[in-house]
Amino acid sequence: MAEPTPDSSSAQADVARLHAENQALRAELEDTNQGVLALYAELDIQAEQLRQASDLKSRFLSYMSHEFRTPLGSILSITSLLADEVDGPLSKEQQLQVAFISTATRELSDMVDDLLDLAKIEAGRLTISPAWFDMLDLFAALRGMFRPIVDAGTVDLIFEEPQGLPQMYTDDKKLAQILRNFISNALKFTTRGEVRVSAQLHGSNQVRFAVSDTGIGIAPELLGGLFEDFAQLDSPLQKRLRGTGLGLSLCKRFAALLGGEVGVESAPGVGSSFFVTLPLALAPEARTDEP
Repeated sequence: MAEPTPDSSSAQADVARLHAENQALRAELEDTNQGVLALYAELDIQAEQLRQASDLKSRFLSYMSHEFRTPLGSILSITSLLADEVDGPLSKEQQLQVAFISTATRELSDMVDDLLDLAKIEAGRLTISPAWFDMLDLFAALRGMFRPIVDAGTVDLIFEEPQGLPQMYTDDKKLAQILRNFISNALKFTTRGEVRVSAQLHGSNQVRFAVSDTGIGIAPELLGGLFEDFAQLDSPLQKRLRGTGLGLSLCKRFAALLGGEVGVESAPGVGSSFFVTLPLALAPEARTDEP
């Protein structure tokens, strides 16, 4: 029998070495795959825990918001009866106290509504109900809503009549909520001058609604975070005003649900212009029918 040559022995050694390296590599890959599977399993567990925590938070916010509404409604009803002097006349000081209670209750009610809307959005239960409507009717409703609270002596609230705009197909209640938030903020931060509400065609199939004011304005470095949750301006005027810091964040979320976007232009000491741009007709895939 022939003895193996040096070349064949070397080849066999190379084959054995490569086989051993291949086995080691396969074992390493197997360990890596097991590690990846374990990591995915851990991530799945953490994702489920986060989902449950988020669901619990949304349920808590929704439950507490509903529970707060009943006593707040009762307080508002009682203060309305007192203000109307149904049970007898009030002194000037009593009228001021009743007005203070009513204002504070409405502010708290607005905060509760913001929290409830946030809970619905995060839980995916916010309903979008589009319909055809005329922007003149929308502006008329907003004008009537703000007329009792505008101090015409120092600030003028002006609604520019929409010219040549067609009817719009979207959720007018969500749009009105966005504009109410913009107008309320503008009135809070405008001590003198005007707040102007307008609507114009933006391109061929969009409408841009803008609320411009002559208020304190906003520094450029603060504009980027205005529409984030719980964002509030760091200013002496802001410190005197109460709020959740959710209003603009909800505006951004509502606009996204309606297929649009929000934005702001501002300069300190000059004023601000908050705007929302929406399609003339809400796309079918954006509509929801959840209860």
